[in-house]
Amino acid sequence: MRSHRRPRLLAPLLLVPLLAGCFASGGDDSASGGKDGDGARLRVGLAFPPAENLSPYGADATLLSRLGVTEGLTALDANGSAAPALAESWRRDGDKTWEFTLRDATFQDGGEVTPAAVAESLRHATDAEPAPAALAGVELDAEAGGDRAVRITTAEPDPVLPLRLSSPSLAILSEGAYGKSDRVDPVGHATGPFELTEVNGATSASLDRFDDYWGGRAQASGIDARFIADGTARTNALRTGELDIAEAVPVAQAASLDKKTRRDTATTRTTSLLLNASAGPFEDAGLRAAARGALDTSVFAEDVYEGYADPAAGVYGPAVTWAEGKRTAPVGRAAAKKAGGATVNLATYDNRPELPEVAQVVKQQLEKAGFTVKLTVREYSRLEGDALAGKFDAFVLARNTLLDTGDPVAVLAGDYTCDGGFNIAQLCDKGVDRAVAEAEKIADTAKRQDAAMAAEARVLGSDAVLPLVHQRVITGVADSVQGMILDPYERTLVGTGTRR
Repeated sequence: MRSHRRPRLLAPLLLVPLLAGCFASGGDDSASGGKDGDGARLRVGLAFPPAENLSPYGADATLLSRLGVTEGLTALDANGSAAPALAESWRRDGDKTWEFTLRDATFQDGGEVTPAAVAESLRHATDAEPAPAALAGVELDAEAGGDRAVRITTAEPDPVLPLRLSSPSLAILSEGAYGKSDRVDPVGHATGPFELTEVNGATSASLDRFDDYWGGRAQASGIDARFIADGTARTNALRTGELDIAEAVPVAQAASLDKKTRRDTATTRTTSLLLNASAGPFEDAGLRAAARGALDTSVFAEDVYEGYADPAAGVYGPAVTWAEGKRTAPVGRAAAKKAGGATVNLATYDNRPELPEVAQVVKQQLEKAGFTVKLTVREYSRLEGDALAGKFDAFVLARNTLLDTGDPVAVLAGDYTCDGGFNIAQLCDKGVDRAVAEAEKIADTAKRQDAAMAAEARVLGSDAVLPLVHQRVITGVADSVQGMILDPYERTLVGTGTRR
């Protein structure tokens, strides 16, 4: 039986100050934000409210990292490689063990970040149900290995473990986060430069600067975050001066902002049409091929996204800079059959405002090819369970391909293998599983990339995933704001140098 785990959709570990320069920023981040760093509080509008009581193991993990609350042993640099975070260095000791040397750091509740605390935090992550996506198919054990060392051993060789540990869902929390209940509480128990002090349901949250942050005091004194699902309302709040930063500005609203106050960033997010390969009309590979043939993907980048996107090339888009030169033709595609009026239940969500329009275009194109299409649009949290359970025939999804681990093989394993934890397409193909399993064994970066593209060719050949467009994310930034980090992995939004 397939396991279905919660997705890691939202966009995105805090990149520590030494990494901030690796990404484009919204302004100079070298100056002081006020005397002794006592800058004004930042007012931030976020598209997605907490969906899982701020659990670090679910979709809220990236919300926590984007606000600078949590961090892990490693982070991702601009090239997609593992970089130091709470661990200042690491080395491999044999095939199955890695040793991480910790830097001096303090939890927000005052405790020291010790090897024992780190090991215990990772053990909680491995025991979580459902397991974090970054640990899909991975068994690991962590233990203190000395005054500053943590030793992590995996059941099977894991050549990308440092990359895996950069996942927002593997953030390190203090003992107090776990308590006696099943709920993990990150409030006051994380290590980032900003500490959550109040969360008002799905409405707002308050954060104060954590003055003992190992990377130095943040220049902003705190953050007042508002959760505004409506993209137009988010944009208006920025334009009228109620917000300093508004994430995920809708394409339709971009022109309403002065050019100086909008930033568009190529990201590793791809919008695709996922077809349910295990039930309903698209269990038939010939009808999946018919759906592929019905799509004219050229309209999405220019028309729906008004140029703030790139035409679909595959699972990985142009922000994954090495992918295009290694991409091969899809393998194993079936011949198309006539739709014959087959009824399709298509769904998407409105947290990303372009998606309903994308879905409407998909609906029209499928209907033109002879399908009968029923479209469902709801807020993401109200669709998630049904999508993972395979209750839709087709699903339009905006997926950050490198969010969970930064490893291109991991997203294929999680999304398109028989036991994948985020397999909305319900794909179970022996050829795909075999190609992904081969890629997972490879340690050499270039060879692993080659194997990832070979596996992508198998996935695309199944026609269970039909890439539509590679997104560019628009962020609204007030003129007064400097030092905002524009992260292609969507894991961070503010850093220690962000201020107004």
